[in-house]
Amino acid sequence: MTAKTTSTMHIGELAERTGLSLRTIRHYDDVGLLPASARTDGGFRVYSEADAARLMLIKQMKPLGFSLEEMAEILGLLAAEGTPGSASATADSGPDARLAEFLERAEHQRAKMARNLSQADEFIAMLGNRTA
Repeated sequence: MTAKTTSTMHIGELAERTGLSLRTIRHYDDVGLLPASARTDGGFRVYSEADAARLMLIKQMKPLGFSLEEMAEILGLLAAEGTPGSASATADSGPDARLAEFLERAEHQRAKMARNLSQADEFIAMLGNRTA
């Protein structure tokens, strides 16, 4: 990796920075979750810093079990959050309520993952005790 920081990058650099495969990034482009900001004259995908940040959000959502459609909805809601007039009028309607639903699901899934990790730790400890 070079020390020079650019405002755009090719898919290989994006893959290196995010730890995701070229295939995964291409798939996210194909399904519209992460379209390339531009393409070179040769047809190569070019990504921006904003694309890299968006990809990191997708990467964070993936283990929580959100579908591609839900990820797209969440990204849209988060992007609209910074748009003037996007705030909901009441707490129980609009984008804020939908984000709250996603938050609740994410917290539930994280708790489930924590329980599974705890069980795995107990099993590993038991095996360690048996083999010591």
